[in-house]
Amino acid sequence: MKIKLGKQAEDKLTGFKGTITGYAEYLTGCSQYCLLPKTEDSTKYPEAQWFDEGRIIEIKGKITTKKSVKGERNGCDMPKPKY
Repeated sequence: MKIKLGKQAEDKLTGFKGTITGYAEYLTGCSQYCLLPKTEDSTKYPEAQWFDEGRIIEIKGKITTKKSVKGERNGCDMPKPKY
């Protein structure tokens, strides 16, 4: 994993930006990052997107830690990502 979870990143092709909330490494050699965009509307849950590792660049800045986003039930209280 080249970029750590919680870092801000951007997809080079589309400009999609967000916090890295997931990482997947497949047997075929493909690795992907899940980016969760920031939203101004606190009543809506933004839709996360998965991108191949080669398309992602790290944006320097604040890192979100597991401790700062931990739910009361260790994450099971959050909806699953959409594909």
